[in-house]
Amino acid sequence: MLEFLRKPYPFNDDLKHNTKIIFFISTGVFVFLYLFQPLQIDALANREKYFLVIGLGVITFLSLSLNLLILPSLFSKVLNGSSWNVKKEIFWDIWILFTVSVGYFLYYKALGIMEFGFDMIIKLILIAIVPTSVLITFNRNRLLRTHLKSANELNKKLQENKTLPDKLVHFESDYQKDNLSLKVSLILLIRSANNYIEIFWKEGETVKSQMVRYSLTKAEEILKEDKIIFKCHRSFLINIKHIDKIEGSSQGYRLYFEKIEFPVPVSKNYTDKLKELI
Repeated sequence: MLEFLRKPYPFNDDLKHNTKIIFFISTGVFVFLYLFQPLQIDALANREKYFLVIGLGVITFLSLSLNLLILPSLFSKVLNGSSWNVKKEIFWDIWILFTVSVGYFLYYKALGIMEFGFDMIIKLILIAIVPTSVLITFNRNRLLRTHLKSANELNKKLQENKTLPDKLVHFESDYQKDNLSLKVSLILLIRSANNYIEIFWKEGETVKSQMVRYSLTKAEEILKEDKIIFKCHRSFLINIKHIDKIEGSSQGYRLYFEKIEFPVPVSKNYTDKLKELI
């Protein structure tokens, strides 16, 4: 269970997209309340009914705006996809549900148009679950569809151009015995490992690797002229011509290389550039 809670989960910080979601969900809440009239709304006079329904729609709009637009902008270091997981998503969704429910409760109390008991609080929470659940489901499915479709398109383009440069690059380690010289065309990927980098390259039909006391920043610098070498993550440089397969999930993209056991993650900030290069 604890392992599941630590699994990565996509945090939706696309403010433009969230603005559209907020508008549609708030409008949906208004239409739902007006048509079905739960919470004893049907017992009210028309004027009071309109005030109540419009007010609850506005409160939904304000609560979602606070949580999906304002807080992610103010606390971008905390609310971001790089460290987000299932556990944080659960608490975040509970918080959204709480803010919407409290807003509904305070609005009912302020209007004073009907008695407010424990059963009414439960009903308000159940009503607030609707926009929250729609938000979670819509966000996850949208990301999953987007990444799967895009991954398929990228996989097709990977096969279009396999021309590789023959430039020789030198990695001069702080320890001379670790020095390494390779053709750029043979490099598969470079992985950061504390004060070292681990370089994977193709030699015939086999894949070899070597640790070099060298920073990933330096490696990126000496390879910056080679357009096929791309930094897809803070810990990885990859050769786009050697990508064997791209997989898309709700968390984003993962790159696979032939005869390398681990996948390479693609940070959200680098996704558009990867598509452009491929």
